[in-house]
Amino acid sequence: MEDSLPLNLCQVKKSSLVINRLYTSLHSIALLALIFYRTSTLLEITKTGNKSMPFVLFYVLVFASELMLSFIWLLNQAYLWRPVYRTVFPERLPEDDKLPAIDVFICTADPTREPSVQVMNTVISAMALDYPANKLHVYLSDDGGSPVTLGAMREAWNFARFWLPFCRKYGIKTSSPEAYFSVAGDGNVSSKEFTAEKQKIKEEYDVFKERVNKIKENATTIISKSHPSIIEVIRHPADNGREPDKAEMPLLVYVSREKRPSHPHNFKAGALNVLLRVSGLLSNSPHILALDCDMYCNDPASARQAMCFHLDSEISPKLAFVQFPHNFHNISDNDIYDSQLRTFFTNQWYGMDGITGPINCGTCFYITREALCETSGSIQEDTNVSQLRKIFGPSNEFIKSLNRKIKSNIIKDEARCSSALLQESQCLASLSYENDTQWGKEVGFRYFSVVEDYFTGFLLHCKGWNSVYYNPQRPPFLGTASTNLGEMLVQNTRWTAGLIEVAISKYSPIIYGPSRMPILACMCYAQLAYYPFGFIPSWCLSIIPQLCLVQGIPLYPEISNPFFMVFVYLFLSSNLKHIQEALSAGHSIRTWMHEQRMWMIKSVTCYFYGSLNAIMEKIGMREASFLPTDKAEDEGRTKLYKSGMFDFRAPGMFIIPMCTLVILNIVSLLIGTVKIIHTRNYGEIFIQAFISFFIIVVQYAVIEGIFFRKDYGRIPKFASLLSTMLAGIILSLGSLVLIY
Repeated sequence: MEDSLPLNLCQVKKSSLVINRLYTSLHSIALLALIFYRTSTLLEITKTGNKSMPFVLFYVLVFASELMLSFIWLLNQAYLWRPVYRTVFPERLPEDDKLPAIDVFICTADPTREPSVQVMNTVISAMALDYPANKLHVYLSDDGGSPVTLGAMREAWNFARFWLPFCRKYGIKTSSPEAYFSVAGDGNVSSKEFTAEKQKIKEEYDVFKERVNKIKENATTIISKSHPSIIEVIRHPADNGREPDKAEMPLLVYVSREKRPSHPHNFKAGALNVLLRVSGLLSNSPHILALDCDMYCNDPASARQAMCFHLDSEISPKLAFVQFPHNFHNISDNDIYDSQLRTFFTNQWYGMDGITGPINCGTCFYITREALCETSGSIQEDTNVSQLRKIFGPSNEFIKSLNRKIKSNIIKDEARCSSALLQESQCLASLSYENDTQWGKEVGFRYFSVVEDYFTGFLLHCKGWNSVYYNPQRPPFLGTASTNLGEMLVQNTRWTAGLIEVAISKYSPIIYGPSRMPILACMCYAQLAYYPFGFIPSWCLSIIPQLCLVQGIPLYPEISNPFFMVFVYLFLSSNLKHIQEALSAGHSIRTWMHEQRMWMIKSVTCYFYGSLNAIMEKIGMREASFLPTDKAEDEGRTKLYKSGMFDFRAPGMFIIPMCTLVILNIVSLLIGTVKIIHTRNYGEIFIQAFISFFIIVVQYAVIEGIFFRKDYGRIPKFASLLSTMLAGIILSLGSLVLIY
């Protein structure tokens, strides 16, 4: 490698930068005009006293909603300020013997909700990364302590001895066997030798799947909520008459930490910290790749791509992690549930990368061990051991591993590995190990919030660490997105609760961050933390203008008023910018419609429930909970999703609010239209009628589910009837309040 040639390049997206800053400037002026109009009108109303108190209250709520949306919008502009993109040159990396080692962390919890074959495909794909096998170590954390998962790990090792040589020989990029055999594979397809070997490997894979499924069928216990720590290095499997190639294999380790029902286990962050300690003892690699159990490696080149940043002498001293995008193999062209979270992965990560780097998103990132285990200074040989024990726990072996000069001998010394080290590892995975230490507080993945990824990344950035975002042409990782409305809303409720936990704590980015990181970075973190509070304006603007529309009471300027154009501009500006972003990313206007619909649905459901959960946890009324997302495929739901039809078989707590508001807007628009025709005075309440019309158009899928669909994915009649009753009650009470 020539010193004069860089390993990576960072370039500003100049065209996006100009468009974004122009949009921000013009939209800001319009918002100031709106605030002026609302303030002056409110002062006039209170001064003259010619309006009833209920109307004044409604007016204030609408104004407050607009202010809250403006605040969230303002925070969002930080993402648009300096978007960048990066290029890497893996061919300029050092020789293999000079590359640093990598530990891979994969977490699973329940072989029922996270099918074992799918999890093992992730494990196998990680073992097949394009990296020296002796410098690659794969760890699977099984929080369920399941014999099914352990048995599947042993079978995965068996199969990997066939699969890895095949991938290396033919340059297979799709290193998940399930994905490879499901579609036309890559490799030298014109070779007879290749075709024969591929068929042989396919037969081995079928045997592997059959054995894993039999393990689950014969298991008496699927998961255990109470079990001791179990550490097993997977090796020396029985050949059973088969003769795999004698290829060098990465280290594969099964880890199940001790769990007891009465003891807090800190969810995924706790599992990752156990892996951090156990791997520190067994392999102690300076870099760690973290993956969700369904997020398989789609391009084995990601490890070398990440090293183009971690080995860059200019940025590596303060580089905590390299974040890759989240891509999903089961997303349809429609993506009706916005499962890809396109806005987040496109705008926000590129935008944050131009400041101090993207947030940590829990999977698909290469992080340095030093960033996670950092204390106030570098750990030297003469550092006070008793002080280190207060931070890292009582294990002398683990404390020794913190000194980067000490390397593990696990691969070379199997006797030591099978006795002393494994026994020490089990201690590191015990419940009591973290007692009176700084794990989860100052070191490791942080425990304060269930969104440990967001919170850990935030604190690392506050400490001066940076991160980078790299989005290569070929998706480096592919996962399984929630294509089930109910599951997706539950997942977003959990994320919301975690974000609000941070927002209302001492770690609030707008309070904790400004003295520790650039203000634009604080705004980015704050936007994510406060974004769920958008449920307040969503509820207000879905009810209040409609109630006033029914009574013919104007809340917005009439068409002849110059300020009418301010509201028109703000609506067109925000939506046209959204459309421009979708089109520039290669999507269509239909994508904009789907994202608008899901934003409305999430705002009045999971953002509301998640915020409520976080507040209740804060005041001690409930405990935090975490349920893994169900990755098991349902053919019926998948069929509806791929055909672009909503599956409304979701909990009533999600279905009823959105149905109630849609019905409320339908009735309000009908009554308002009649009033407009009767009085011929459309100018005063045009905007209110348009709001209801816009909601109805965007939420046509919900209307279809209530009134027109007859299939099993429709909205249940009971939910429709209850929603109609609730909408009637809201309209009746609102009318009474406004009349009297």
